Amino acid sequence: MKYSRLIAGTMTWGSWGKQLSKKEMQSLINFCISNHITTFDHADIYGAYTTETDFGKAFKDSDIKREDIQLISKCGIQEQFGGRNNTVKHYDYNKDYIIWSVEESLKHFETEYLDVLLLHRPSPLMVAEEIAEAITILKKDGKIRDFGVSNFTPSQMEMIGLRMDIDVNQIEFSLTEHSAMHNGTLDYMQTCGIKPMAWSPLGSVFKDDNQQTRRVHKQLGALTDKYNATKDQLLLAWIMKHPSQIHPVVGTTTKERLKRAVEATKINLELEDWFLILESAQGCTVP
Repeated sequence: MKYSRLIAGTMTWGSWGKQLSKKEMQSLINFCISNHITTFDHADIYGAYTTETDFGKAFKDSDIKREDIQLISKCGIQEQFGGRNNTVKHYDYNKDYIIWSVEESLKHFETEYLDVLLLHRPSPLMVAEEIAEAITILKKDGKIRDFGVSNFTPSQMEMIGLRMDIDVNQIEFSLTEHSAMHNGTLDYMQTCGIKPMAWSPLGSVFKDDNQQTRRVHKQLGALTDKYNATKDQLLLAWIMKHPSQIHPVVGTTTKERLKRAVEATKINLELEDWFLILESAQGCTVP
């Protein structure tokens, strides 16, 4: 397995969230590794283009070997902050920009390569041939090892995949946002051998109070004793039951919650319990 079963999402590690100090970031990195979370998910825009640098400084001053972790980063979103002279938020996937973005990320991380580069969101103006040229150069130069996409539909994956191999697609997927099971996204990835990663894996269960989340809480509560598990663990176990082998991207910086997430990898939901949980989210039985 190239990536750890759970992936540490770093979006809130820096100025967009917890504003961890270098020492706190080092502690969290070490905690993740000691609990078998060795893959760290980044994007150039996180922290208004600052979190990669913060992480890189913390990692450089640690005793961790580069080959013991996997670094993911994303490029393509051009924002109007971070010192960039943009008049509007947009996507940029021309060859020179992709290569420049990767080289900037490598400087920030103070490393020689990314384990995987993802295109952050699909652009209506992306040209597959130009993307393929950039990825070919980056792989040839040893600056990226794998290539993937994020939030891409099956047709968008097919358009890109006809020109180069796609290793990963990071999508939104959870019990309360499981459309990827029905719109062909996960089917396509299984067919083509593309590894799914899921951002926001707990969905809206702990964020919203509505009829759906109340049904979900009731059903999860009925199963916690059976599996000796918490509700958040059951939500992760539900995702990981899917045969496409989805890797949840866990965004918490709380060590206790990370520990619980790791323990969730050992839970194997029974078939009917998996469908009971699905039914609670859908509000009806399957067709």
